[in-house]
Amino acid sequence: MGLRYSFSRKRNRFTSLIAMVSMLGMVLGVASLVTVLSVMNGFAGELRHRILSLVPHGYIESADGIADWPALAARVAGQPGVEAVAPYITDKVIFGGRHLMRGGVLTAIDTGREASVSRMPAATHPAALAALEAEPFTVILGATLARALGVAPGDRVEVTVPRLTVTPLGVFPRSKRLRVVGLFEVGAQPDTYQAYVSLDTGQKLFAEPGRVGGLQVKTADLYTAPDTLAALATALPPDLAVRDWSQTQGSLFRAVKMEKIMVSLLLLSVVAVAAFNIVSTLVMSVAEKRRDIAVLRTMGASARGVMAVFVAHGLGLAGAGIGAGAVLGVLLATYIAPVTAFFEGLLGVKLFDPSVYFISELPSSLQWGDVLAVVLASLLLSLVATLYPAWRAARIAPAEVLRYE
Repeated sequence: MGLRYSFSRKRNRFTSLIAMVSMLGMVLGVASLVTVLSVMNGFAGELRHRILSLVPHGYIESADGIADWPALAARVAGQPGVEAVAPYITDKVIFGGRHLMRGGVLTAIDTGREASVSRMPAATHPAALAALEAEPFTVILGATLARALGVAPGDRVEVTVPRLTVTPLGVFPRSKRLRVVGLFEVGAQPDTYQAYVSLDTGQKLFAEPGRVGGLQVKTADLYTAPDTLAALATALPPDLAVRDWSQTQGSLFRAVKMEKIMVSLLLLSVVAVAAFNIVSTLVMSVAEKRRDIAVLRTMGASARGVMAVFVAHGLGLAGAGIGAGAVLGVLLATYIAPVTAFFEGLLGVKLFDPSVYFISELPSSLQWGDVLAVVLASLLLSLVATLYPAWRAARIAPAEVLRYE
């Protein structure tokens, strides 16, 4: 009976219009929420793929450096859950280009082992890696950093490291001109500040002969890396510090997660407004159906039964809107890239400039758990919205309505 009230063509036209507007609001709210959550998932996935591809799952470090690092690397590689280990030295430096100076991070790597712990070797030309290992005092720069410095492969950059050189003329910061042998690009923030040299060059620049700053560790699973490294820390000497990616990069992903939650709450308010528009629809339906309600009560219908009819009436309207919105949202989330490409071609503009946003199209990752959560939250809001009008319908006294009939 409630569903017949929802979709009957014999209703008052104004009541039908209000019901249609409420249902369309629900469609737009649910579709927007599903689409935006999928895009947020896509951005988080892009960040995870691009940034964490350069960031090892964990680090083992020592304040004084690690001298016998091959033995320690072999010991760590034999621990459960550890797939690969590679040495490194890293520190903040100042790069000097043709026209400006810029801060960045210089990391010395073992080019033979680096591919086992990060995607950096895959992001540059193999010849650049070979030149980095074969020629001393060479460097591979992030593509964006190189553009900012105004240098290209074959040019030289001045690198000032946080070490001091004592000379008869005084104490000076250590500087060295390095030849650029290649660029790397992952399409993320590291392109703007990161640079790499060989391990031998790094040991000379940072005055660490025979020593490394630490070991990079790759585990079997990115998401279980914190537990794996916590267990590894108990098996290592106490003077070695063990960190995982959630400690070095976790704040970024927590910020993305928080942003997703806040955007979800804001868009859920659109669904809430559409849901509570159902209140006005039901109030008008109750006023329109007063005689029907009185007849039902006279024939023996309980107050609870009348209330259930109007709850079903409201949920019928809401369910139709939520179902259509969920389908539309899934379609938009699945085909968001072609849709944005169509509008870019139609308007003749580029919505996402890769040099600015590191992406050329909207990423989207549809997760059915998000769709289910949106549908359930929308149904819950709709149920709450139907309770008061249904309660008012249940309180209608049949004698008052039928007195003048």
